Amino acid sequence: MNSLNYYIVDVFAEGKYAGNQLAVFTNIGNLDTQGMQTIAKEINYSETTFISSPQAKNGGYEVRIFTPNQEIPFAGHPTLGTAYILQQTIIQQPVEKITLNLGVGQIPVTINYADGSPQWLWMRQNPAIFYSELPGEALAEVLQIDQNEIDSRFPIQEVSTGLPFIIVPLKNISALKQININKDKYFQLIANIQGKCILAFCPETYHPDNHLHVRVFCDYVGIPEDPATGSANGCLAGYLVEHGYFGENQIDIRVEQGYEIGRPSLLLLQAGKNDEGIDVHVGGKVILVAKGEFV
Repeated sequence: MNSLNYYIVDVFAEGKYAGNQLAVFTNIGNLDTQGMQTIAKEINYSETTFISSPQAKNGGYEVRIFTPNQEIPFAGHPTLGTAYILQQTIIQQPVEKITLNLGVGQIPVTINYADGSPQWLWMRQNPAIFYSELPGEALAEVLQIDQNEIDSRFPIQEVSTGLPFIIVPLKNISALKQININKDKYFQLIANIQGKCILAFCPETYHPDNHLHVRVFCDYVGIPEDPATGSANGCLAGYLVEHGYFGENQIDIRVEQGYEIGRPSLLLLQAGKNDEGIDVHVGGKVILVAKGEFV
């Protein structure tokens, strides 16, 4: 195998060594699917991405996303982190938009600059799709919390903007901190439904400038808890609008995640209803941490 260049970035981070780690490979050569999966498992981040070619095809860059266990069609922080590396290392000049060709289709990323460097990156996710509602008793057993800690004013529901998640509204941060996934109950729950990962949220936050606190659990793809999950928060954004969580048909909010596992993260969510459904945008910062090569 020829040497492979890669970069490590922290996504949805306000400083180094926070947010969600991502490895991005930029010159995969003849590396096949099994080779990509093996490397993703070796790195063992929640996701690793591979840019198939430095040239755009059909208006976008071909990108594949792998967890340590499997390839997935879409994920949020890999989308933003890969767009950042494309701009910095391949395009090498300020551009307003970069499109990634992913398993779910084309996902555009817009970039806001400060002093010529990317400041905020925003992805437009697919319109939110709403699947089944789930019983509170079942989720309380999976999360190992009292069912009374679930905010029954809003449903527990499967939502997708490219990757389905189970959205669970809780009343306070104390309940969120108590979560300890019962894996047997978890795998029983997800066996016959679309959503394989769980996002639980509440309106109490660690930081007063933020609007919601979030935790995401996804043992199904080898991620016990994720520090910053753009795809899940896109689903959350659609859910918040659909069910009028803030009493409006559009939102522009700050969400914190990752505090419980020592990787504090900040995600910006914008969403609103239009003629096609609910338009969802998720934004955040990307910080370069390291670069190197696999030999």
